[in-house]
Amino acid sequence: MHAKDILIDGYGRIQEEVHDTVDGLGPDELHHSPAPGANTIAWLVWHLTRVQDDHIADAFGLDQVWLCDGWEKRFGLDLPRADTGYGHTPAKVAKVRVASADLLTGYYDAVHERTLGALRSLAAKDLEGVVDERWDPPVTLGVRLVSVLSDDLQHIGQAAYLKGLVQSAAA
Repeated sequence: MHAKDILIDGYGRIQEEVHDTVDGLGPDELHHSPAPGANTIAWLVWHLTRVQDDHIADAFGLDQVWLCDGWEKRFGLDLPRADTGYGHTPAKVAKVRVASADLLTGYYDAVHERTLGALRSLAAKDLEGVVDERWDPPVTLGVRLVSVLSDDLQHIGQAAYLKGLVQSAAA
């Protein structure tokens, strides 16, 4: 198995978890906060998707799906265009409101397809190329891809846990 195949499998697991987590949830469940100022399922899924979109686009020299494919307009959030959710205050988390889970999965699926296209184009040597010199040591493409994968898995895990809390409270 090649490294790109492992990455493709890993990102595929995120897509599965995104769909499993938001499946069957309405707006009230998507925006439920377990405590004042805590992240919601909608925010967690939007944020992990924005980070993936932003970082993959940057690493591969692509446009962000959020901006070029109209997702920013479809969401209609009262946030800066390029916002990914990083460092959001509770007030900004509360601004991430969606009408349905379909909007979240639609955006995630579009980002996932862009990610897969980028990953399929990889050669093993590409993973060693530096994509961010702001860090010491500089970040290679391989490290960036694993970093995004890790961050996304953490956030979807949080969203799945929150879904369990929401569903057990309703039972």
